[in-house]
Amino acid sequence: MMRKSSFYVMLNHLIFSMMLMPFCTACGQPTTDQIPLGDEKIRQVCTQCRTIHYVNPKVICGALAIWENKVLLCRRAIEPRYGLWTLPAGYMELFETMEQGAARETREEAEAEVEIEQLYCMYNIPRIGQIYVLFKSLLIDGQFGTGEETIESRLFEEHEIPWTELAFPSVERTLRHYFEDRKTQTFPTHLETLGTRLDQTG
Repeated sequence: MMRKSSFYVMLNHLIFSMMLMPFCTACGQPTTDQIPLGDEKIRQVCTQCRTIHYVNPKVICGALAIWENKVLLCRRAIEPRYGLWTLPAGYMELFETMEQGAARETREEAEAEVEIEQLYCMYNIPRIGQIYVLFKSLLIDGQFGTGEETIESRLFEEHEIPWTELAFPSVERTLRHYFEDRKTQTFPTHLETLGTRLDQTG
């Protein structure tokens, strides 16, 4: 039987391969691996029009939504990490700001509106080419629901957090930062690099 860690390593390679451009999005001709002039990395370059196709990190935006000292968590209804708890977050869309992305994801996953207060946590996850950006936010009127990608949503006090059932290290780190910072009511921006787990999560 294949070990779970080996499976996720293979999955990461497959995802990266799918991200590469076998055909040019500008003219439709095949691309080839080359190091463009003035560059130092191998890129996908069109054999006809010479367009260079870059594969850049993805930005994930989310919200640490708070209501009366409780934190909003969502139980995932999708893979990866199905059934585990997370902060509402997802990929940033074109033509939106990070704050708008965090608010949109909260609306989609928890049917909740938030007031963005500040940039709170940023995580570099270079191994999987992702950047997590989480905003400390106020859950407006304490209202929330359950989106299509969520099994259930719930407000948790600190002693109720299901620490062993959190989906991603970034979620755990953010929660621990918040509860520690709350003791002094000082909330600095935290910047860290994650990526020690052998799966595709941050």
